[in-house]
Amino acid sequence: MEAEAQPFIERYQMHKVEDFFSPLPCVLYEASVAEITLYVVLNGRQHGSDLIGCEAATIATLSAIQKLHPDLIINSGTCGAFRKNGADIADVYIGNKAMFHDRRVPGDDAWDTQSIGNYAVWEGSKDLAQALSFKMGKVTTGSSLDMQPCDLDIIQANGGELKDMEGAAVGFVCSLYQVPILYVKSVTDLCDSGAETFEEFSRNLGRASQALRDANERVIEFLTR
Repeated sequence: MEAEAQPFIERYQMHKVEDFFSPLPCVLYEASVAEITLYVVLNGRQHGSDLIGCEAATIATLSAIQKLHPDLIINSGTCGAFRKNGADIADVYIGNKAMFHDRRVPGDDAWDTQSIGNYAVWEGSKDLAQALSFKMGKVTTGSSLDMQPCDLDIIQANGGELKDMEGAAVGFVCSLYQVPILYVKSVTDLCDSGAETFEEFSRNLGRASQALRDANERVIEFLTR
């Protein structure tokens, strides 16, 4: 979303590349940082709001890989997390794997494995998290902001810790193209706080986005040192 990306775009004085993905709504920003080219790709907007969810993330990731040929994709965004696992608002996590939590496909183990995903992350993720003192957690992805009891069952059964709406979709596309992916997530809401999800998300989005900007800056410094 624009709110998540804007602090980072401003920090690096990134230039917007007009109509790069046209006719798709995806938006591209770029800047040169420490002798590398840094791109920020947004899903874009439709009907007056940011495009969110797996479909938009899939299109943006596929288009970015085909047109930009990145060495590494960073899925940077906000997420829900669980207080019982030690999470708090604006905590920053590095993902250690990504899965879908709302793809309930009955059948044999092969169907279940394909549906859940369990996509691998960039091999340097653990070293980066340790070096920057970030927590690590498994990203779980669904198409809705809220969480149904059946979603929670899948999350708990698979060790999920971070709930978002795009991470596994990005990981799926990266797995097809064999492009490594790093997840950087900042917590906007606590799934087990008892608060209404959208209200808690809206209240904490600004704070979590600033924490995400600071985290992204540290990540870029680590990657370009």
